[in-house]
This record gives sequence, structure tokens and C-alpha cells, in this order.
Amino acid sequence: MFQAKAKVIKNIAVTQKCYKIVLLCHALSKGAQPGQFLMVKVDNGSEVLLRRPFGIHAANGRSAEILYEVVGRGTEILTRKKPGEYLDIIGPLGKGFSILDPRSSILVAGGIGVAPLLFLAEEIVARLPVCRTGRDGQAGQSRKVTSKPLVLIGAKTKKQILCEKEFKKSGCEVEISTDDGSKGFKGKVSELLKRELSTVNCQQSAIYACGPKPMLQEIGRIAKKYKIPAQISLEEHMACGIGACLGCVVKTKQGLKRVCKEGPVFSAEEIIW
Repeated sequence: MFQAKAKVIKNIAVTQKCYKIVLLCHALSKGAQPGQFLMVKVDNGSEVLLRRPFGIHAANGRSAEILYEVVGRGTEILTRKKPGEYLDIIGPLGKGFSILDPRSSILVAGGIGVAPLLFLAEEIVARLPVCRTGRDGQAGQSRKVTSKPLVLIGAKTKKQILCEKEFKKSGCEVEISTDDGSKGFKGKVSELLKRELSTVNCQQSAIYACGPKPMLQEIGRIAKKYKIPAQISLEEHMACGIGACLGCVVKTKQGLKRVCKEGPVFSAEEIIW
């Protein structure tokens, strides 16, 4: 964990309400793991005192990206940050995803829940076994991934779909669901998950999910029914981000746990909804 000043490289709108900010900071991005988050001081004045938590969208050891939705005063202030400005950030924080067999990964995202899953998808693809073409040592030797993570993205309408191109570019297979049927499967992303599970070997699958609580609760039920391990990233209001204030606790089978410290990623079966 570090506290550092991160330089804003880019801060752009990707939809009407969602933005992506790119931050230059070696200390924060070098040791980051998929599923971890950053606590960002969005205002240097007194208008917004508490830091805001944001899942790490991408990190390459030099820079980190945050995908965020404008939902209040803090995120509205963040949209005004311009390239060259600096943000005071603490991170990376929390417990991230534990990647099981990378060859059988199903990622489920609802709305802005895509934010931490792109980083996870890129890490899963990097761990996939590969088959090689050409002889060792030959120029032009290529590497081909033998399997792809399946990413299911849910949104209310096609205009609200996030990161479809980015997931495909990272090497994932992508399926879309929209509530109104304007693109892809018509219905909830959890319903799309059930359809997809009917076509795969569930004993070799692992689910990773992030999104609204009702969606995550349903993902937990589905995972239990099909006997598939599932990890979910919870979204909670946080004041400190380091486990001191106890403002983000959730009920689990092992008692109360702090989302910022023991999470934000939990096994779906341990959460008491």
C-alpha cells in the first residue's frame, strides 16, 4: 500500500455518465492485483472531504486506469480533472481475485461492474496455456491461445454497454444481454449465465462477477445450483479504505467482515444476503 501523487494522463467520457481516467504512478500500479481498489482524494478543498473508492480497471506497472460512473458530487468533481493535474491516492487496497483454472473462466459484469473485470480478464489471458506454431528458435514463431475467457456483460440498453471492444481486444469471448433486448440476449445477465452454463462443463468452470447486489445474489444462487466456485466483488460505501472505521462491513458465515480489508472480493457462498 502506498500514498502517492498520481498524474492525470487522460480523463475522457466513454458514455453519457461513465468516464475513464488514466493515472501515471509507478508505485500504485506496479504491485496492483485484479480486484483491488484505490482510494482517491477527488477534491483538494473542503467540498468533498472523504476519499472515494474505485476498482482498478487496468494497470501495467507504469500507469493505472479507473472506469467510473458519475453518481454524486465526488465523481462529478473527478470528471473535471485535466491532463497534467495530480490526484492524491492511496492503494492498491483490499483482497483481489484468486484465479483458479484460467482455461475455464466465466466473467459476469452488470453495468459499471465491468470496471475491475477487464484487469482480471487480461491477467487470465496472460496465464492461459498456449500452443506454438513453427520450430523453436525460428523467426516469425507465433503463439496461439488455446482457450478464451467468456465474458458476459449486462446493461439496461445497448447504449449503456461498457467495454465490449476492450474485452474482445484482450482475447475474450463476449456475450451481451440487455434488459430491453436492444442488443444480444434479452433479459438479465444472470439469465444469460444460466443459458451459457447449459453448454459448458460446469465441473471445470469458475465464475468471477461484479455488479449490483441483486445480480450478485442471483449469481451466488446459480453457482450453488451448478456447484461452480464463484468469486464476487462487492461495492460498498467506504470512509477509510483500510479497515479502521468499520463502515463497510458485510455479514458472512464467518461473522462480520470488512469489504475494504477482507474484500472486496469474496467467495459467493460465504456471503449472507
